[in-house]
Amino acid sequence: MPLHVPPAPAPALRSVLAALVSPTAVREARTPALRSAEGPLSPELPLPVHVLDRIGPGGLAPATRLAAWRFLIRSGEQPVAAADTMLTPDGWAFSHFFEGPYIASTELALRQAETVTTHYQPRLLSIPELYMLALWLHGDAEADAAGGVLAPADLLVPLAPAPPGIAAHRPHRVADLLRVMTLRITPGPGPLLGSPA
Repeated sequence: MPLHVPPAPAPALRSVLAALVSPTAVREARTPALRSAEGPLSPELPLPVHVLDRIGPGGLAPATRLAAWRFLIRSGEQPVAAADTMLTPDGWAFSHFFEGPYIASTELALRQAETVTTHYQPRLLSIPELYMLALWLHGDAEADAAGGVLAPADLLVPLAPAPPGIAAHRPHRVADLLRVMTLRITPGPGPLLGSPA
């Protein structure tokens, strides 16, 4: 398998395992599939979630920040939900459970990525400006998963649902997709006439 899934921080995994056996955490989750799942639930495929706060001018590869570790929650062979953890002053802690189209889309993108011959480290990249999530295939498979620099040789695979004009599950080189994303983002309002710039 060409994907080198980085190990999640042990406290992040422990916090998700504790939440899975907590009747309160599962009952209060807005995840009907998780609440109705029968049999044991297991967290799998931990992926670091990086956030791209701003896309630089001219599609330059900007830095990202590590925001979470996400685990797919499996019931038998089926992913039924996901769990996010967040970094707190005391370390990694459980944040919330959720479900939706990105869970199946993430699993599909990972299966597709396993067929390539190049070795990659899988990550998730959230692009809030476009309400977009992508599988980030980082070219340095041994890199620290907390590092957040998009490299030119990296691939981004938009997950479904993708923004209009961006095909889901089609791999793009970072520079190519950044150019497309830059065109999709509308610039903020400029200075008003007669006001200082």
